[in-house]
Amino acid sequence: MRMTRRTFFATAVGAASALLAGCDLGAHDESQQTDRERDSLVGVSTDAAPDDVSDDDLGGVRELVDLDVDEEGLTRLDDSHVSPDPSTVEGTVLAADVRPLERQRFFLWEEGRAPAVTEEGAGGSDPDGFRPTITSVPVPAGTVVKGAVLLCAGGAFIFRGDNADCYPTVAELSRRGYQCFVVDYRLRPYSQQEGALDLARAVRFVRAHADEYDLPNERCIAVGGYSAGGILCGEELINWRGDVTPYALDPSYGPDDLDRVSADVAADAMIYSFYGRLSVASLDADLLAGADLPPTFYCYGTRDPFYDQFEEQVWLMADLGYTVHARVLEGWPHGFGALGDWIPEFDDFMQDAFARASL
Repeated sequence: MRMTRRTFFATAVGAASALLAGCDLGAHDESQQTDRERDSLVGVSTDAAPDDVSDDDLGGVRELVDLDVDEEGLTRLDDSHVSPDPSTVEGTVLAADVRPLERQRFFLWEEGRAPAVTEEGAGGSDPDGFRPTITSVPVPAGTVVKGAVLLCAGGAFIFRGDNADCYPTVAELSRRGYQCFVVDYRLRPYSQQEGALDLARAVRFVRAHADEYDLPNERCIAVGGYSAGGILCGEELINWRGDVTPYALDPSYGPDDLDRVSADVAADAMIYSFYGRLSVASLDADLLAGADLPPTFYCYGTRDPFYDQFEEQVWLMADLGYTVHARVLEGWPHGFGALGDWIPEFDDFMQDAFARASL
């Protein structure tokens, strides 16, 4: 059977719900939250029609958007697994000949040098010999570059739904002035940590070539992910950003020139996702507070099986003083990709974050 996101959630949500019911996540007791606290996290989008959002403009952290569910668009999403064709890869990021006006694809690691603690060839959706890649999607010629965005598709760490998540999004973001990059990270049986090292490597590559990609400066870089892809972004931001090298996971790894480049970013997008692990949002205040996370944009639907966890984390992140914004789509399910009109709002959010990072 073809494993798509719809197939996965039809079979896995019940099991995940049972798991979550038995987990002590340290969730806040709603009865202990005052009306004032709850209202302070409700805001209104500047580009939404007045009748489509909550009318409570206190705080601007959370907005509830009454947008018709695009059922036809959801049925058209191609969320089958994507594994890049090796014949389309030009080389590795370490020796990349960057041509910023062309779509290019590079291997993230030199052959045989990817940091790992998992035995190769142990299974997974990718073919034997798979090597993680980064694919650039440039801005149209003549477009002023506003920054860079690296995206990671969802798929429960079992598959990557690039064609449902990443590529429809980058079509819009590149038009808006963002040099876009799709990161095809390692899936199971590789660990969340190993996949996050792929993303950190991709961030280092983009930062190292900020001038060639015509970024305003090397700090104008964001990451974003959908479902498992967002969890992967969170893993990178909590444990593998800055100057932390793959050696911390794999002592046999030999650092190279790219490892001297920071893996920090200025913003993160959690699209029906959260900081945590598969099916479980982190509500560890000490962990999140100590991670020094970047401004984080959330978008999720009220029909998502993980809706309550999204809400809990947004509340906690706001309480911790982080810059966060949650676009909550009334009646929308999990796995809507670029649908839901969230991209213009994320564009504005990134510009604010980039301005802060550039001070």
